[in-house]
Amino acid sequence: QLQLVESGGGLVQPGGSLRLSCAASGDTLDSYAIAWFRQAPGKGREAVSCISRSGGITHYDDSVRGRFTISRDNAKNTAYLQMSTLDPEDTAVYYCAADREPAMCLFAVAPDYRFWGLGTQVTVSS
Repeated sequence: QLQLVESGGGLVQPGGSLRLSCAASGDTLDSYAIAWFRQAPGKGREAVSCISRSGGITHYDDSVRGRFTISRDNAKNTAYLQMSTLDPEDTAVYYCAADREPAMCLFAVAPDYRFWGLGTQVTVSS
């Protein structure tokens, strides 16, 4: 059973940067599409980005495109979300998710990933 653990969250000032990590165990991550979601206080969960198993396909929500970069290192069984030019609107709990189905990151970020981490808090505030 795949298990995912996010790390790298914290408090950052507006305009700053953070890199989130998603470490996998229990299986090899190269068989899974990976996605990042976030949920802000009082709001629903929203898709941020996804990356295909090989890393050749990526998708981003319009709100983060050009500021966030998703990547993966299959040798380290880890995925990343590099976040730059952070804004208070980016404040949320960030979750990574994984699914064996390639279609989960073929044309967009599908919502129903099978495996989820517990999340890491990102707070953007001065």
